[in-house]
Amino acid sequence: MERKGIKIIKGDVEEIVNGLNKALADEWLAYYQYWLGEKVVKGKFREEAAKELAEHAGDELKHANMLADRIIQLGGTPVLKPEDWYKLTNCGYDAPSDPAVIPILKQNIKGEQCAIEVYQKLVEKLKDKDPVTYYMVLSILKDEIEHEDDLINLLEDIQ
Repeated sequence: MERKGIKIIKGDVEEIVNGLNKALADEWLAYYQYWLGEKVVKGKFREEAAKELAEHAGDELKHANMLADRIIQLGGTPVLKPEDWYKLTNCGYDAPSDPAVIPILKQNIKGEQCAIEVYQKLVEKLKDKDPVTYYMVLSILKDEIEHEDDLINLLEDIQ
């Protein structure tokens, strides 16, 4: 049976699904980076940084859920294998090899800035093509901007 929710899209659904899968790969890697960073972070202001990292990890997992649900609604398949995250990622993954607070915060600021660019490009592509995905991506973009702001503010407070 034809799905009206897909029929109203004025763009290439496969291209949209591919873009969402790339973002999904980013979200899983961001989740892990935040989650692990929260576990290993050391030094002065560790508790404040760990609290922020844990909160952001939860948001990244929420984003992954949103993206996977939308990919399925569009008739696609979310990326199935973790090893494919590295093939699809826009932003990569920075292992927290230096667990000190400042390097951890800077790594995650870099990741958020990349995510902002990725979601801004998706917003521009989707604006007049797929209103449902557009508003979902806009919501994620808002969160990523808040994450960047939170991390920069914490870094400035520490320095």
